[in-house]
Amino acid sequence: MVLAQLGGSITRALQQMSNATIIDEKVLNDCLNEITRALLQSDVQFKLVRDMQTNIKKIVNLDDLAAGHNKRKIIQQAVFNELCQILDPGKPAFTPKKGKTSVVMFVGLQGSGKTTTCTKYAFHHQKKGYKPALVCADTFRAGAFDQLKQNATKAKIPFYGSYTESDPVRIAVEGVERFKKENCDLIIVDTSGRHKQEVALFEEMRQVSEATKPDLVIFVMDSSIGQAAFDQAQAFKQSVPVGAVIVTKMDGHAKGGGALSAVAATKSPVIFIGTGEHMDEFEVFDVKPFVSRLLGMGDWSGFMDKIQEVVPMDQQPELLQKLSEGNFTLRIMYEQFQNILKMGPIGQVFSMLPGFSQELMPKGREKESQTKIKRYMTMMDSMTNEGNLFLKLTTKVITELDSSNPKLMNESRIMRIARGCGRPIRDVMEMLEEYKRLAKIWSKMKGLKIPKKGDMSALSRNMNAQHMSKVLPPQMLKQIGGMGGLQSLMKQMGSSKDMMGMFGGAEK
Repeated sequence: MVLAQLGGSITRALQQMSNATIIDEKVLNDCLNEITRALLQSDVQFKLVRDMQTNIKKIVNLDDLAAGHNKRKIIQQAVFNELCQILDPGKPAFTPKKGKTSVVMFVGLQGSGKTTTCTKYAFHHQKKGYKPALVCADTFRAGAFDQLKQNATKAKIPFYGSYTESDPVRIAVEGVERFKKENCDLIIVDTSGRHKQEVALFEEMRQVSEATKPDLVIFVMDSSIGQAAFDQAQAFKQSVPVGAVIVTKMDGHAKGGGALSAVAATKSPVIFIGTGEHMDEFEVFDVKPFVSRLLGMGDWSGFMDKIQEVVPMDQQPELLQKLSEGNFTLRIMYEQFQNILKMGPIGQVFSMLPGFSQELMPKGREKESQTKIKRYMTMMDSMTNEGNLFLKLTTKVITELDSSNPKLMNESRIMRIARGCGRPIRDVMEMLEEYKRLAKIWSKMKGLKIPKKGDMSALSRNMNAQHMSKVLPPQMLKQIGGMGGLQSLMKQMGSSKDMMGMFGGAEK
């Protein structure tokens, strides 16, 4: 993903500044020139970049800063705020509500990934407890209904369309009425696209919009058009009341930064970005967390939301209890690996952790890491799950999976596990080393005060920066800006201090 390169370049520029002994005009200019170059390479409009540089210099007037001010922190905060300013249109989009019927209409040019995005949008909301349905009102493109039908069937989402009816307005109205009767609370209407903006396309969109009276019109745009996104988004807004934008194909285009900033300039909020072809390669776009991840500062609240999605409420108290005890077993590691795999693309998940640069996990490495986790789980499947591992000096029987003492894993046991899973002994040894690393992180959470509610959202509000600083490795803490930076980040991200150590986000 080219935006990962942008994030890496900006992070390196800030890191070089942090390594400087004295922050003077030259160091500041060098840092800003690097950031400017990175933004221009990502196709962000020249005027926006120039204004950003000017604004930062106004905020960070080195001559006026009194002694004792943390200049590095002030510069980093100014860069963060200005990047948010570039990408923030200043108004939120309409949000569907569970239990109340909302009609959402998708518009865009042919080839922008509109039909696939409709299904991703429905699937995203389905996971959050909505009851979505899809209506194919695209009668222009041959195979449009087949594509939507195939996607919807795969995602187990109800759909409506016709092979014989040629009037898109009639199909849209019939589909919306049908799903309203079936009590669907999110009805998504996919409309026709064209190869270019033309009168027929806009007239058809206007008619469908008037007939279905959507609560929200979403414009789907291909990120590869870069700064041209501004004119395209404006043209669609003039025809139908576009209330939000989804930018697709963000996994490999140098113009991605240009597309995001250009759309924001139209005052249309970007609500999601598509980062690949698969159903889960679809990210909520929220400016502050996005910029925070871009700069390697993580996204605490997003990570916390991911955890709550995959860990059922009734299991959270038990997990928190284990966390406070500080005893990390192979079974706990197995369960947390299961949770990680449920959370979506692994690079997307880890980019929410402070100090992580998306450059560290390019597309190929994501698959490699996912394969490694699955391999570790296969090895743990070969361990004893019954009570047949006897510990000396006690009368307690503990399984290999439930032991928190790695010394019990002697050579004969390692050989037996390797034979059982069909992997070399060195792979089992590597898995045990990973276990020791994660156990060390987990142990630092010992004595954590468990909230009375016993759920993770309550814990996230209670956990303080002092506790998180113990979990984060020194290099990550330095990246954030020390204790002061960590406190500022936690406050800024809405006080969601998640459980990153539990998932192996920290390093040795």
